[in-house]
Amino acid sequence: MASTHDYNKDPRNKDIKIYVDGTFFSRNNAKVSVMDSGYLLGDGVWEGMRYHKGQLLHADDHLDRLFIGAKNIQLDIGLSKSQMKEIIVKTLKINNMYSGVHIRLIVSRGIKSTPYQHPKVTIGSPTIVIIPEYKTANKELLSKGITLGTVKTIRDYRVQDPRINSLSKHNCIAACIEADKMGVDEALMLDSQGYVSTCNSTNFFMINGNQVWTSKGKNCLNGVTRKQIIRLCNENGIEVFEKDFVVSEVHSADEAFVTGTFAGIIPVSLVDNIRIGSGERGYVTKKLQKIYHRDIGDLE
Repeated sequence: MASTHDYNKDPRNKDIKIYVDGTFFSRNNAKVSVMDSGYLLGDGVWEGMRYHKGQLLHADDHLDRLFIGAKNIQLDIGLSKSQMKEIIVKTLKINNMYSGVHIRLIVSRGIKSTPYQHPKVTIGSPTIVIIPEYKTANKELLSKGITLGTVKTIRDYRVQDPRINSLSKHNCIAACIEADKMGVDEALMLDSQGYVSTCNSTNFFMINGNQVWTSKGKNCLNGVTRKQIIRLCNENGIEVFEKDFVVSEVHSADEAFVTGTFAGIIPVSLVDNIRIGSGERGYVTKKLQKIYHRDIGDLE
């Protein structure tokens, strides 16, 4: 099956240097303690970022989301946004990277004195890890697209704030496993009211006539690429609405696509074994891909 995170393997990744709390390590030697909050509890926040032609794409949006998420879980990162950005840039320079790079930035609450969930048993500062890899999306997906299946795992506030990019990804993993068992590439998740919310690792959009629809955003990750697509629609005269809609409306959509930091815009060909539109990448999806590529410096 395909994946929104399918990528072209690059042998240079074997020799990358990974940042761990102020020190750079080779890939094989980069480690955190078994007493770390991230390992023990999934207690922390993270971001996936792209470095393209010497630019950290949408860096301010990513860092805003990271720091807001940390604040919402009462985690003091201990650095300013500008200091964090400096560390990321230093990591890229040490690796002599310029483009085609995906960065995983991870901040956990830090080391625990004992394996217990309460923050009071955290000792020391947060653990900060930066993993830069040469990683480009499989271009075939940008035209061929992926398949989705509606899963039973709900996306809402009953367990945790779905807008926080938390290290605790069980909700998304459960949906991902469901989708895998259904034989589709990714899960389409509903909220507790039965409205379409998001996918397990991307944000969902559908096209009805000349209108682009996406969820209201209350029960999905505050996607950085999602935000950019809404902006680009508005700037290019494409009607876009954040609204409630149900799966039956998705089934009769003219087009559908998903968005994410890594691959940008990926078309959706099937949902619940129902062909979307012609089953191929549609006109509006292709148009938005071109607009997005141009906006970030032409990836093609």
